Amino acid sequence: MTHREADRRKFRLIASLSAVAVVAAGTATVALAAKDGDPAPRSAFVPIEQVNKNVVNPKVGQNGAAGVFTVDCGTNENGKFSADNPVAQPGLQHGAQHVHDFVGNLSISADSSDESLEDAETTCRNGDRSSYFWPVVRINPKANPGSSGSSPDKIKETGPGEVACPGVADRLPAVPQRVRDEVTKNLQLLEQQLKEANDRVARTDNPGDPNFVNNAILGPLRSKRVATLDRIAIAIGRSARKPNLVNLADCDVRFGHGNHGGGGHNGHSTAPRKFSGQGMSQQQQQQQEQDAATPTIKCPSVRGALPGVPDQAIEEVNRNLALLDKQIAEANQRIVTTKGQGGPNFVDNAILGPLKDKRVATLDRIAIAIGRNGERPQGLDRLARCGLNGGDQGGNNNGGNNGNGNNGGNNNGGNNNGGNNNGGNNGGATTTTAPPLAAPTGRNLELVGNVGKIVRPAQVKIEYRGNATSKVTGMPKFLKMVTGDAKPTSRGPANARATWTCSGFEDRLSDKYVVCPQGSKVMRVHDFAGCWDGQNADSANHRDHVRFADKQTGACPQGFKAIPQLRISISYDISRDVQQKGQYQLDAFPEENHNPFSDHNDFANVNSEQTMNKIVKCVNDGRKCRE
Repeated sequence: MTHREADRRKFRLIASLSAVAVVAAGTATVALAAKDGDPAPRSAFVPIEQVNKNVVNPKVGQNGAAGVFTVDCGTNENGKFSADNPVAQPGLQHGAQHVHDFVGNLSISADSSDESLEDAETTCRNGDRSSYFWPVVRINPKANPGSSGSSPDKIKETGPGEVACPGVADRLPAVPQRVRDEVTKNLQLLEQQLKEANDRVARTDNPGDPNFVNNAILGPLRSKRVATLDRIAIAIGRSARKPNLVNLADCDVRFGHGNHGGGGHNGHSTAPRKFSGQGMSQQQQQQQEQDAATPTIKCPSVRGALPGVPDQAIEEVNRNLALLDKQIAEANQRIVTTKGQGGPNFVDNAILGPLKDKRVATLDRIAIAIGRNGERPQGLDRLARCGLNGGDQGGNNNGGNNGNGNNGGNNNGGNNNGGNNNGGNNGGATTTTAPPLAAPTGRNLELVGNVGKIVRPAQVKIEYRGNATSKVTGMPKFLKMVTGDAKPTSRGPANARATWTCSGFEDRLSDKYVVCPQGSKVMRVHDFAGCWDGQNADSANHRDHVRFADKQTGACPQGFKAIPQLRISISYDISRDVQQKGQYQLDAFPEENHNPFSDHNDFANVNSEQTMNKIVKCVNDGRKCRE
């Protein structure tokens, strides 16, 4: 029997078992194929009265913590929308292939570093710089009540899958000269591992089978990347501070790139062009800009262009690399806070121009620092000019073409391929990321079959809650968490969570969209894990460092300690007529076909130590606090 025939037989067996498991679990229903842009199927809706009461609230014991600390971060009034997922897909622009609502930190993007988040402005009233984000909800009036839920057949329509991994070289600290060759070797190994995984996907009859993809492709790839990333970190750590690279280990198979995405073709950005202003009043121009997609800054790779750095210059170079990250974060924040202001040249003159000047000075300091004890790198100033990722301004940025064989700033509509470039740094390893996906486009920010008008939340309630059996300890700064699973079709339902309910019916949660009684709001309730391993702020799959407490007792698993348990409740004013017609839907990955069971939420903790201490004290004291 050939390997190909064995794979096919394995796929048929696992697919049948998987289908039985899904039906037995009562989760997402098996579906027929649906076209891009089709609304969520009518069978994915259920009247809330037909959902059994299923929310269990364990009784708080004598040693438990019953308090609740509520934070007001608004409802995304700033219009910070993005298809980035900085927690689960760091470094992959538009990697989510669906649009997220963001509240809290105003600077966060796929390229953010932890340090760049600390100085950002925030939408939270108490100054909390954490980032909270979730998929948007849309209204699609083209109801098609024919098919149901998600389906592996949907994946077939989107074309062959492609494994995408976070870039590594462009997220490394300065690499010491003495380990440059070793780091280069391991970067090249990452590239080889990715190639082998994509070859396996190409040979697979159905890459949408969750068990096969995860067990035979993504699981082994993650394990290999964890080991390789650890070798890179150890090598750097011999001469400098050892970096934590674990959050770059997880990869995913993505579908729908190329000709999907509301006009996105071949991975090029199709975001709205600069406004000419012809035939529009100033007020109309400002409104059009306010409704447009929010782009992010994209700069040529600097880390990817540096040679090995002398030991004496490591700390100084790293300080300046961190400064470059903060400069980009500040520019991203200005794009959000000045949205709709200043006319067509505002971003160029008020944001990109000053950013270039700052980068020129910082790049010069890096070159001088390296040159004191080694050969000074030449031409770094050509990496100073930045453009927009998901916009046309600055789109033809050639600044990153640094002579090291990388694509640098050959920016297709603002999607700078150099941003994920693993070349340049340490001898020319090639990229370990897939080409960029299309940006959200048009007034409704549509892409990858996610179409229709975005529904703004009527209310967002962010709560830090206690534990039924023990006092809570503070979350570590920069803790990353996800809840739910954006891909229960391709990854299986193990991590997916029911989130849908109606106001007044919070004692029940559904894995289907809900139809609410008159006067009741559609709600999504996202509970995050409330137990932490006490050591790690992230993990290779972004899950293993945290756990959910026992549903019945509220106790944390052995080896885990209780932390303030985050709950985010989002309410929407959606007309009952729209609900009854099945016309509202969740933004999702293409293969999920707006599956309500693919709902999820992401969190990056940037609370100050002082604020986290206030949260812990409030919760442990059993009080109700609001800021």
